[in-house]
Amino acid sequence: MIFLKRFLLLLQFMTTIPISVNLDADEEDFGKGLALAPLIGLMIGVVIAGAGYVLNMFFAPAISAVLIVITYILLTGGIHLDGLGDTFDGIFSNRPKERILEIMRDSRVGTYAVLVTFCILGLNVVLVYFMISAHMYFTLLLMPVAGRIGSVTGAALSEYARSGPGLGKSFIDYCGIKEMIIAVIISIITFFSFRGFNGIFICICMFLSATILVKLLGRKIGGATGDVLGAVCELNQTIFLMISYLLVFR
Repeated sequence: MIFLKRFLLLLQFMTTIPISVNLDADEEDFGKGLALAPLIGLMIGVVIAGAGYVLNMFFAPAISAVLIVITYILLTGGIHLDGLGDTFDGIFSNRPKERILEIMRDSRVGTYAVLVTFCILGLNVVLVYFMISAHMYFTLLLMPVAGRIGSVTGAALSEYARSGPGLGKSFIDYCGIKEMIIAVIISIITFFSFRGFNGIFICICMFLSATILVKLLGRKIGGATGDVLGAVCELNQTIFLMISYLLVFR
């Protein structure tokens, strides 16, 4: 029962899917529930891959690629993209730690947020174009799983960077190695099911890239925040698409 509770809680938080269930949840449920993030990614992936298959029947691959990325944004509410923009605004401000954290919490959008969001979305559209041109819909299905691997890895391997409360505190405080191991098992099974042993290799690469990303992004602030976890999620997805492209087209 607690498994279902935390799954629904995470589904409410990470997607815009209307789940009209009043869950009596606490911070521990949020943090420990992050172990199920790859499953949420798989659900998002099913929608994205299905949309890609249908769109490719009616539109040219370039148009379908744009619509798929838009579908992803609508399905997730852009929550991780927001974290990506805030993180880059703060880190590239070249300010002291506390000022960086203030900038990351500021609701206003800065230059670096616009630039990194434009670059990531543009790169994603191009990479998705190649995937659907080759009818590699399983790649679209696994893309959000790779992203959520980033979130759970970032939370499990980091300390919370802020001294006070914040959106990512419950995730980072309660998501530990046990939760990461659960996420690893879920992810490996998922990737193996669709890509065989190549999938296991790619899955391991996703955990490694997430580890590197969270250490790089958290270096200036001495840890991670909810924004950093969102940034790692989005960057990990793009890295996954790039690896998939290199394995198939090069």
